[in-house]
Amino acid sequence: MQYRRFGRTELPMPVFSCGGMRYVYTEYEEVTQDKIPNENQRNLEATIRRALEVGINHIETARMYGTSEMQLGAILPKLPREKLIVQTKVAPTSDSENFRSLCEKSLALLKLDYIDLLTLHGINYDQQLQDSIRPNGCLDVARQLQAEGKVKFIGFSTHAATDLIIKTIKTNQFDYVNLHWYYINQFNWPAIEVATHHDIGVFIISPSDKGGMLYKPPQKLLDLCHPLSAMVFNDLFCLSHPQIHTLSLGASKPSDFNEHLKVIELLEQADEILPPILNRLEEAAIATLGKDWYSSWHTGLPRYPQTPGEINIPVILWLRNLAIAFDMFEYATRRYNHLNTADPWFPGVTAERVKQFDLGDCLRHSPHADKIPALLEDAHRLLSQPSQG
Repeated sequence: MQYRRFGRTELPMPVFSCGGMRYVYTEYEEVTQDKIPNENQRNLEATIRRALEVGINHIETARMYGTSEMQLGAILPKLPREKLIVQTKVAPTSDSENFRSLCEKSLALLKLDYIDLLTLHGINYDQQLQDSIRPNGCLDVARQLQAEGKVKFIGFSTHAATDLIIKTIKTNQFDYVNLHWYYINQFNWPAIEVATHHDIGVFIISPSDKGGMLYKPPQKLLDLCHPLSAMVFNDLFCLSHPQIHTLSLGASKPSDFNEHLKVIELLEQADEILPPILNRLEEAAIATLGKDWYSSWHTGLPRYPQTPGEINIPVILWLRNLAIAFDMFEYATRRYNHLNTADPWFPGVTAERVKQFDLGDCLRHSPHADKIPALLEDAHRLLSQPSQG
């Protein structure tokens, strides 16, 4: 395993982290310990032991990950505490006492005297930032827990727009950030640059799932990434940037680490391995999308709050690009139909009603304003699925 200094925390962070959602019995619903099947608990413990065996000593979970904290609490106290980096995430709330209660519950479930990394889970909107940083807000509570020796370092996770991530980092109140960034979605790079300037640790969320469902890539993407798998390519692409400190691996069983571990021996050769693959990917995108569109499609696009009907034009066009350029229809369809759900990861709505709106004014800064409405219609035709009744 390779380790990188996790920003100002000075922690030696493994370049892969063991995410705590996929190996659990229930991902969102909490049940009592007696309801957890022995087989599931054995698998979780085997997964944790395998992670430690290969040098992945960062175990990451969250208060809202169903039975994750409780199930981890059955094994973590059995392991050498000084060798672990344990992270849990608790959502900021307007009631700071409630936030403290949730943090204390996490500690109790994990059966630990302290956690290394406490994350304010989901600073996705400005109100959540204000709830966190206001006097006597969630951050002050986290600082109190830190003073009591229950927390070592404090960070935040986010699905927010890049400008809000940057705003949060610039408060200089956090030691690290969990955010999205990977080959198919590099929009948050400016936030990573600001994090580097402030010496903040950078943790990448879900590079293999949100980063393109790379555990089952389309054949075209597989061919373009040859001789690497799509997953190994994406890991190597991310880790070839020293500003990135760790990638989350959401293992569901011990063997799920195996493919990712192939990257370790390739890191020193990244400058030789990546350019041919990156060139093929770019050539494929240009061949299907056209060079002008490929290079400037994102220029001057409005954010969804400034768009009639809150149509999320940048996200819709991005998903259409992925589907057409790399045959990533399954990923693009799944994400496209996640619009309309008020999820901060994919806010705004689909292009279903695009014909009802005049987009001329909001597209006035785009060099492709004249053709974008038709492309939005095409994206809806390609990617929409009937709603489930």
